[in-house]
Amino acid sequence: MKFHIQSDSDIPASNQLFNQIRFAIASRQFPPGHRLPSTRQLAMQTGLHRNTISKVYRQLEDIGLVEAQAGSGIYVRAQGHEGGGTHLSSPIWAQYPEAHDVIKRSLDELLNKGCSLNEARELFLGEIDWRLRCSARVLVTAPLQDIGVGELMSQELEQALKIPVQLVPMEELSEVLDKAHSGTVVTSRYFIGEAESVAAPKAVRVIPIDIYDYAKETELVKDLAKDSCLGLVSISSGLLRAAEVIVHSLRGDELLVITTELGNTYKLNAMVRSARTIICDRASLDAVKTAIQAAREDLIRPPQVTCFENYISSKSIELLKRELGLD
Repeated sequence: MKFHIQSDSDIPASNQLFNQIRFAIASRQFPPGHRLPSTRQLAMQTGLHRNTISKVYRQLEDIGLVEAQAGSGIYVRAQGHEGGGTHLSSPIWAQYPEAHDVIKRSLDELLNKGCSLNEARELFLGEIDWRLRCSARVLVTAPLQDIGVGELMSQELEQALKIPVQLVPMEELSEVLDKAHSGTVVTSRYFIGEAESVAAPKAVRVIPIDIYDYAKETELVKDLAKDSCLGLVSISSGLLRAAEVIVHSLRGDELLVITTELGNTYKLNAMVRSARTIICDRASLDAVKTAIQAAREDLIRPPQVTCFENYISSKSIELLKRELGLD
């Protein structure tokens, strides 16, 4: 839409622009969600000063026709029954103040595409019902070669979610999903591509989880004395490989790094006699303590043991709870 300003009119230029934009919105030439021209673009088109255009935009915002999104621009606001219907007095709207606008924008977009209200209702309810059905069965998956990390995820999720979690090797995921009518597959972002390629054709939801950032452990590694020995113990071979690379990137050859998977008793016993510091996961902690206790008579100074409590980040756990309807 082109805006025209009559410079010799008795009507102030700002009023002319205000009413033209207001008409464009009312007539759906500028539909909900439409991004208005920038002040610079309008200044070039109309010859008005950018300050005048900014004032008009503020007036439009004051009466609820547009909304400013920081760093993005001015957008036409979705209109409707926003003036305080009884549903807005529900405590849930107070808890999630932006939810109403999000729902309205989604609904308006469906209506603009030709969907009826009844059809939109079926779509929303269908999606919610499907997610609830998926939540009834949670499958954690990881490749067989690193099934240990799957065990870590399963243990943490069962503890955090308070629901049964089934661990399925990636190589068996397709067969398991063929027997399941619905479910949610959870995996680390390391394996998300492979999991989606298996689950997507079967209409099964896949949710990636973010891992803990290991900030505390990283600082510990940075502060270790040069030429000291660092031991890494985990149930996951993949986690050990990644940790060894990260430690090397932090300290190069300044540290001697020994790694062992849980279950390798010989290597673990050798580690507790050599390492000044041992970092392990929760699943390996008892075995590390037992090995140190057994070797205590041979140790001048027992190694310092640091156990990272989580493999999955706390934010990812909270998001997963909401996704599964467990909050």
